[in-house]
Amino acid sequence: MKTRVIVVGAGPVGLMLAGEIRLGGADVTVYDRLPAPSGESRALGFTRRVAEVFDQRGLLTRLGSYRTGQNGHFGGVGIDLGKLDESHHGVLGLPQARTEEMLAGWLEELGVPVVRGHELVDLQQSGDGVVAGFEGPEGRVEAAAAYLVGCDGGQSTVRTLAGIEAPGWESTRGMYMADVTGVELPQRPTGKHVPGGHMILSVSLGDGYYRVLIHDRSLPPHPDSASLTFTDVADAWQRMTGESIHHGRARWMAAFSNGAGLATDYRRGRVLLAGDAAHETPPLAGWGLATGIQDAVNLGWKLAAVATGSAPDSLLDTYHAERHPYGEQLLRNTHAGSLLYLSDEGIDPLRAVMRELMDDKDVAAHFAGMISGLGVRYDVGAGEHPLLGRRLFPDRELVRADGTRTRVAELLHAGRAVLITTGSSEAASEAQRIAAAWSDRVDVVSGSWVPVEGDSLLNSVPEAALVRPDGYLAWVAPDGGDLAGALDRWLGAARSAVSA
Repeated sequence: MKTRVIVVGAGPVGLMLAGEIRLGGADVTVYDRLPAPSGESRALGFTRRVAEVFDQRGLLTRLGSYRTGQNGHFGGVGIDLGKLDESHHGVLGLPQARTEEMLAGWLEELGVPVVRGHELVDLQQSGDGVVAGFEGPEGRVEAAAAYLVGCDGGQSTVRTLAGIEAPGWESTRGMYMADVTGVELPQRPTGKHVPGGHMILSVSLGDGYYRVLIHDRSLPPHPDSASLTFTDVADAWQRMTGESIHHGRARWMAAFSNGAGLATDYRRGRVLLAGDAAHETPPLAGWGLATGIQDAVNLGWKLAAVATGSAPDSLLDTYHAERHPYGEQLLRNTHAGSLLYLSDEGIDPLRAVMRELMDDKDVAAHFAGMISGLGVRYDVGAGEHPLLGRRLFPDRELVRADGTRTRVAELLHAGRAVLITTGSSEAASEAQRIAAAWSDRVDVVSGSWVPVEGDSLLNSVPEAALVRPDGYLAWVAPDGGDLAGALDRWLGAARSAVSA
């Protein structure tokens, strides 16, 4: 095998996944059909959890300056994020192209090859690997690997060649998106309803550019981006707003539909799917990108462990088990949010009821948690601790024995599992003893938690905690189950016997 893993698709999800695999110690190569990055930015930011994920790898600061959103909404119904116990504010106004550029630089540092101008045309898998055929500038080439992951978008070639179905709902309406310059537009960052079930959005991107999004019920349900002209976009904009942008120009534009689909299987043998290839949805508040990045961080360390022989192949089954439910949630929320946002005045009573519900703090927290990604909780096994299966708050600080302070996010930069123990309790000592048998795969850090104000779940820190490479708690003490069993389940068999 020339490489252990092939990733098809060099968008944000594919790049993030490749970096995670390489951090885990496995060789990986990325292939993309485009000869160079497109420069398009369909997403203009990402959710709070994605920001935390980047922070866990030391990548967030590489993006330079950015701003965070102040408001939240579900289908146009506002959520007062200020009343919640923790920040759910995502990053806004950050072009996807900038995120891709940052990730590409990270992969270059990690030594991950990105092969461009190669389009996947066929793949064959056997009991011990996958052979992929690509059409490149010099003709057909073949590449062999132990595993292949499709991160190649909603019309995924990988998904098709693997025979994986993606049922959902058919398109009923189209929409246009464009970055326009040479015009001045009012700011409509969360969109504006237009009577009749239409919606338009306009937001300044800086440097004289505006992002415009047009939901016009008269647009064809199966639009063709290749034949889209700026006149089409400008005509639709004027029809919706009365404003003429015909004198402007677009650096890029695209047509979308509201169709969606969810892969029945995120894994089929040695072929896996992530991002839009697994869950295709219309562009709505960057939810699809955010879900895809979380796919990548869930899968990357698992695939690296299996590909290098540290963990059994069965670990990959937990990827579908953990992430497919959130793909289902994504499609459901996209559909529900679209109906709320894009239906006509006939559902105004429902919107009124939703606004009343959002005034309740618990309801607001539930919806904000789904949108931000902070509400994710995995089934990691037996245990009663309220944090088990959730992410360990990445900004929580620990004071080490030498007096230095470190954040949880900083402990995860290497992409390894971390066992955190506090104090000199019997539980902490026992955890260190057990973890010693997995010392090649888990870092042990001792210290004491820095106290914080309040009595929220964030302050319910455990005496000891096993944090998976993706930042989620696989075991805690007390009331967190069996540590040796958790280590074996998530990291593979011990390389040495657990001491008595």
